[in-house]
Amino acid sequence: MKSSRTLLETAERNIRLFIVFRTLFNARFYYPIFAIIFLDFGLTLSQFALLNTLWAVTIILAEVPSGALADLIGRKKLLQLTSTLMVLEMGVWAFAPTENATLLIVCMALNRILSGLAEAAASGADEALVYDSLKAANIEHRWSDVLDHMTRWKSFGFVIAMIVGGVVYDESLWAQLSMRWDAIGELPSDVVMRLPIILTFFSAIACWEVCRRMTDVKVDAVAASSAPWLASLQQTRQVGRWILSTPFALSVILLGAFADGTIRMFVTLSSEYYRLIAYPEFALGIIGSAMGALNMVCSPLVKRVVERTSLRQLWMVVGGVGCLAFLGVSFFIPLVGIVFMLLLNVAFSLISFSLSYYLNQEAVSSMRATVLSFKGLALNLNYGVMGVLYAGLLRYLREGGATDGSGDALFMASSQWFGPFYAVGVLVMLVATSKGKRKHN
Repeated sequence: MKSSRTLLETAERNIRLFIVFRTLFNARFYYPIFAIIFLDFGLTLSQFALLNTLWAVTIILAEVPSGALADLIGRKKLLQLTSTLMVLEMGVWAFAPTENATLLIVCMALNRILSGLAEAAASGADEALVYDSLKAANIEHRWSDVLDHMTRWKSFGFVIAMIVGGVVYDESLWAQLSMRWDAIGELPSDVVMRLPIILTFFSAIACWEVCRRMTDVKVDAVAASSAPWLASLQQTRQVGRWILSTPFALSVILLGAFADGTIRMFVTLSSEYYRLIAYPEFALGIIGSAMGALNMVCSPLVKRVVERTSLRQLWMVVGGVGCLAFLGVSFFIPLVGIVFMLLLNVAFSLISFSLSYYLNQEAVSSMRATVLSFKGLALNLNYGVMGVLYAGLLRYLREGGATDGSGDALFMASSQWFGPFYAVGVLVMLVATSKGKRKHN
């Protein structure tokens, strides 16, 4: 048995490493130019869409089995696998050839598969490792504080990545620097477009070192198995049954998946919204950084709201804020309309925080990572469903003659449907999950 002092030191170290890991794992320097960089590598828009579909399918297929595997073989091992996959993912992309179209698409497909596997492996394993160490040290009441600090640091890292990634991708800036300082020299275009990827590659290496230093306090309880994948499938089935028979956990996942998917669908289209409310393209990176900074400021407020309200009260807040935001964006108010995107961002933060807060408390240690993986699966599946529904809506509006057929008019018309859909959906979910009660406070 470890002493309480040793367990406390382990928990404190895991907290710090968890925050650093989440910050590095999510601070992707290519985010501000994500679609552009794929096209600059020589891919078409249709290839870009197919690659992202491949990424999403990989996550969906690997999400829950990887969480079950984390519960069975240890969370640290899954996190080490995550960071290794991230290193490989960025390495393949950083050295992908642009002169051979066939080899390029193969490399990018491999990149998307590795990225999906890394996302799936990370889902739930890091939170489960930290929460278990907090519980072992009898300080699990600090979990909301950990989430608060993690959110702030992750948002700070996101802001830095957005700014740095956008700057280093600017070829004209490097040309000006080379004219002023001969020591820099003129960088070839092929090198400049890889700089955000190379920076993320070094972040991946740092992630690997962070995961190596983590301590899995549940390693002594991990069952040895000659067939870990078979055991993971059995674990998946058992946890699936537990979720279905635990109204509170099921309520949290269903409510979270619906609200997350609806809001995320519109946020995905946010660049088009900003353009239609008169923001120039150069402002998009600044807006993205501002949203990240907002998360840092709002994180303590989100924490207090989640801690001091019941699930039903919380989702009434999420529903109200989301409805107000969707109503506001439907008017496309020039410049001022960004306020409603800020409200959507606040609702999104409440959803993300509450899912981690409630599910970690509700699940027992032996199934915690698997439960969190089911959460990730539900979010990704619902986001996919929302994409299909949105595509169907666009087709309906186009064929029904509701607009003049232009892309801008179609987007503006489709935006009118988000508010009513969200309001009715949240209301239905609240009624359907009204019997979901916690097993403890």
